[in-house]
Amino acid sequence: MVYSSSSSPTPFIPVFDTMLRQTLSFARGLPRLAPAFSRSLPRATQAMRAAAALPRVFSSSSFVQSRSDFSAEAQPDMFCFQCEQTENTKGCTAVGVCGKTPETAALQDLLVFNLKGLGEMIKAARGSVDQAKLNEMSRYAMLALFSTMTNVNFNSDDMITYLKQCAEYKQELAAHVTPSSAQASWTMPEKVDPTMLVLEGKSIGVLTRADTLAEEVLGLQELVTYGLKGLCAYAHHASVMGKESQEVLDFVADSLAFLTTPEAQDINSLLATTLDVGKHNITAMALLDEGHTETYGHPEPTEVRTTPVSGKCILVSGHDIHDLEKVLQATEGKGINVYTHGELLPANSYPHLKKYSHLVGNFGGAWQNQKVDFAKFPGAILLTSNCLVEPKKRYANRIFTTGPVGFEGVPHIENDFTPLVEAAMKEAGFASTAEDKKPLTIGFGRNTVAAALPTILDTVKAGALRHIFLIGGCDGSEGERSYFTDLAKESPSDSIILTLGCGKYRVNNLDLGNIGPFPRVLDMGQCNDAYSAVQVATALSSALGVGLNDLPLTLALSWFEQKAVAVLLSLLHLNVKNIYIGPHLPAFVRPQALGILVEKFGLRPVNTASPSSDLKEMLQPKA
Repeated sequence: MVYSSSSSPTPFIPVFDTMLRQTLSFARGLPRLAPAFSRSLPRATQAMRAAAALPRVFSSSSFVQSRSDFSAEAQPDMFCFQCEQTENTKGCTAVGVCGKTPETAALQDLLVFNLKGLGEMIKAARGSVDQAKLNEMSRYAMLALFSTMTNVNFNSDDMITYLKQCAEYKQELAAHVTPSSAQASWTMPEKVDPTMLVLEGKSIGVLTRADTLAEEVLGLQELVTYGLKGLCAYAHHASVMGKESQEVLDFVADSLAFLTTPEAQDINSLLATTLDVGKHNITAMALLDEGHTETYGHPEPTEVRTTPVSGKCILVSGHDIHDLEKVLQATEGKGINVYTHGELLPANSYPHLKKYSHLVGNFGGAWQNQKVDFAKFPGAILLTSNCLVEPKKRYANRIFTTGPVGFEGVPHIENDFTPLVEAAMKEAGFASTAEDKKPLTIGFGRNTVAAALPTILDTVKAGALRHIFLIGGCDGSEGERSYFTDLAKESPSDSIILTLGCGKYRVNNLDLGNIGPFPRVLDMGQCNDAYSAVQVATALSSALGVGLNDLPLTLALSWFEQKAVAVLLSLLHLNVKNIYIGPHLPAFVRPQALGILVEKFGLRPVNTASPSSDLKEMLQPKA
């Protein structure tokens, strides 16, 4: 089926704004005519771009109620709608719900703009530039995109550093290829002025593009971009583990390049690219799975302590298991106990990591509770990958970041974890060991479940197991997320619940009993272990001789950030249908595009007001 976009939003542009646009249109074309001359232009051009953005507000009523929502004297300071908790499910306009400032938001927009140009130049340079050099640039692009994900890097200085590196790479490639887009032609001023860069970022963000693009086109472009961010995060994690794919490296550059072309305004091309993002994200998750299991062994069923052990301590949060092991190595023999937090809970189930006796358990819950969890923790704290929240003063002097994570004023460490260890030694630690009344059972990865497949099949054939739910994904702070807990509680006793990601914390403390030898809640791991879930579902469908969509299986996905977007696109690439997603639908996917996804894949929002209504629908026999 071929889809067409609706007409562009009705223009509403003052005469002054029109004049500025005409001036900017000329200025933006100069790099194609004379790159050397354009680089010598006064940076006043950037100021004009920023001025052009000032009268601009949302282009259609579907973003906000009307243009009158913002007066000429009170334009939005920023616009970001990449995460599920975006303000009023429309977009953050004063400061991010995540805590991101307008300045950082603008710099991230400018960085993504430039990364699209770098992708264009990498693609064009193949064959004329050493592949190893191009791969270095693609790895940088992956890390830089990762840094713009929700709750990863809040540090404007880091964004400027990324911009400088991007400009250097583009300048290096300009000796071999000619830039053909505004994204590729943009150059860094010799004297870096952060204020000017912020204005520049505001001039090329979503609000600017909303004036000229049909909203469903804009939304699908963002869907591709956010899916790419998630893919790049997983590919970066895999790369750290020594696993890479030339196909993925090339695809990242090609997709960024695609977003600079006229084809990126065609709905069918955009839809095809979203599914390609999903396809390559499967490769990235498979590589990460391979890196984890080859290095640490396959996860195995494990009871994890959730209460303190006396002694000095370090808490490691985020997603990066490789960083966790480096902390374990740095603390070995020093009398410091190490605890996992959030998405690192599954690390406790890897055999290789169990050899570290000072990895004593998990402390706290999902990422959104960290201000409470970290304040209670009497030791040093390390944030790896995503899931950082603005630190409270109570623990600001003992928290560190590593990898792509950053926050202004928070010490950043790489490789040498001595500052973290020293901070832990200065803190009191836990005074006593508490009774472990309710450990968490984890470790039901694909290898464990595959070994139990014959027993599972016997249970299905005997009628003791009627339905399988996958309830998981990203967690968040909204009350509506209790939907996923309620759904699990109301699920029938002849069903099993697979869970993964930090969404597991909505269900992993429920005592739902057993089916035969299995607990009814099986924790499969981190969000990237969606790969394991797909492998299990594929093996089950093969064993039962039915298609994937004919299994008695329901996916209820809680999403929050861009890794979850990438996972969703992977499932759609596999043609998995009738996925329930929530608690809210992505604000960036506009009605027509959403209609296409509903029509093609049966994608549906969860009914947060009535989980039982959804459950009744989920349990209907497959047609």
